Amino acid sequence: MSQGEQKNETRAVEGDVQIGEERFDRLFRPERLKDFIGQQRHKENLGVYVKAAKKRKEPLDHILLCGPPGLGKTTLGHILAKEMGVQMHMTSGPAIDHKGALTGLMTRMSRGDVLFIDEIHRLSAPVEEALYPAMEDFRVDVMTGEGAYADSISVDIQPFTLVGATTRAGLLTKPLHERFGATLRLDFYPTDDLAKIVLRSAKLLEVPCDPAGALSLAGRSRGTPRVANRLLRRVRDFADVQGDGTITSEIVQVTCDRLEVDERGLDEMDRRLLKVIIEHYGGGPVGVETLAAALAEPRDTLEDVYEPYLLQQGFIGRTPRGRIANQIAYEHLGMRYEPKHKQPGLF
Repeated sequence: MSQGEQKNETRAVEGDVQIGEERFDRLFRPERLKDFIGQQRHKENLGVYVKAAKKRKEPLDHILLCGPPGLGKTTLGHILAKEMGVQMHMTSGPAIDHKGALTGLMTRMSRGDVLFIDEIHRLSAPVEEALYPAMEDFRVDVMTGEGAYADSISVDIQPFTLVGATTRAGLLTKPLHERFGATLRLDFYPTDDLAKIVLRSAKLLEVPCDPAGALSLAGRSRGTPRVANRLLRRVRDFADVQGDGTITSEIVQVTCDRLEVDERGLDEMDRRLLKVIIEHYGGGPVGVETLAAALAEPRDTLEDVYEPYLLQQGFIGRTPRGRIANQIAYEHLGMRYEPKHKQPGLF
């Protein structure tokens, strides 16, 4: 494990699942579409797909869920299986290391079951090619014998629904992408929706939480429900020890100050990245390799972990020459912004 990956495990504002969080994910996970908060357009469309499939007594069409970690891709997979009244089989792209493993999964499924493959873009080429006939014709090809006596046998499987989840939709091959009937790109959540999620999660944890506290916590959650739920558990600790057990905006402020998470959800590493661009390289542009060396972080960690939210919020920008810090970054850090390229006057 790289140094960047080790740091990533302890970030309070990171969307990936951290060690020991699985049981909380299961606790907070809604079981029905009506209980799922946010992503309203996608939720309404999924409701139509489910009702249509049940009316025709057919399996749901294959669905691809895209988006950053922590936005609810796995939750939606569970909900779709529950709404269809079928069983969900979970796996991940790296776990299916050969075609035999895929065949074993397929032959165990009943009619209409949901096969959820997380990080589907990481499937190996042979496994992906074996998936094509399973998705289209509901059959798998099994090799028997060896050498000159090898033969391929086509085995029919029960019609099923493949729900693929990926954080890197651009890495999916075109043939695989085209075999999905619907593609849903999940967006970061607005603060109001996150506040509703915080209130719901606090109720499940049996922790009193006032609306102002929920809204304050939601604003620091980087538009990601998993981050909101993680911060909620930390705020609960401070509320029990330094308060009366109720989550208020004051307790949220104290907790996030201790965790070094500011009002926009940026942590110490985010601010350090912005300061390096501004103070060391005059606001940029600076190449990603140079930036990674200055921060002592691998390039992949920089691009996959730290940059997405900063780019989405407009703190930094990507140019052909490298990364630049935008005006909002200067203002957030309390620094003076002076545009490098001012348009000359007409006279």
